[in-house]
Amino acid sequence: MLLAFLFFATALLYACAGFGGGSTYNALLVLNNTDYRFIPLVSLICNIIVVTGGVWHFSRSGHIRISRILPWVTLSVPMAWLGGYIAISEKVFVGLLGSALFISGIRMLLFEKPAASDQGEKPADLAQSIYVPPAIGAALGLLAGVTGIGGGIFLAPILHFLRWGNAKEIAGICSLFILVNSVAGLIGQGMKLGGESLFLQALSSHWALFPSVFLGGQVGSILGASLIKTKYVKIATAILILYVSAQLLYRFFAE
Repeated sequence: MLLAFLFFATALLYACAGFGGGSTYNALLVLNNTDYRFIPLVSLICNIIVVTGGVWHFSRSGHIRISRILPWVTLSVPMAWLGGYIAISEKVFVGLLGSALFISGIRMLLFEKPAASDQGEKPADLAQSIYVPPAIGAALGLLAGVTGIGGGIFLAPILHFLRWGNAKEIAGICSLFILVNSVAGLIGQGMKLGGESLFLQALSSHWALFPSVFLGGQVGSILGASLIKTKYVKIATAILILYVSAQLLYRFFAE
């Protein structure tokens, strides 16, 4: 029940900013001593549940334009599948996840330049390049697939740096980016297990987490799309990320 509550709170907080929460779901499962083969599967399913609601709410609010996200997902989706299919050891998984979380948490705490539409500025030239978005998307997709996250938590600061759009638009594109990468990564992770029995075992032993993140994600998506300022959500999310990354890195170096 405690784990279900933590997943609910994580989904609510992350959904406000357009994220799925996969990074923190992973960390919570690692700290709960879950079989590491199941961790990416459970996290990606939770991601899909949360960001599906986020995509719906941000889309209804007019914050998602498919044509603008296509350059970012063209290569990220196949790379997310490949990352999910790659087999890594538990120690490497914990170290990679902890390092990625630490970097993203520090980045989120830094004061970012306001988004383009918020200040009437044009996006940076790199954001308009035909090469940069696919290349960044591919790298983030691979990282997302390997670690069992959606990659939006890494994409968001890049889009802010490039002045790609306003805060709501960036939250919206991150929701969609996470959704497609999570589906691709889930397929790769499922194929890696090599059978339906382990996949079904992962689902049946963690079923209570799925309705928890659904409820938290719905509430967070509604608040994030219309009511809550993303600045404060970012600060709270960054603190949470740094806490769980510290736990993971301690575990990595202690072993």
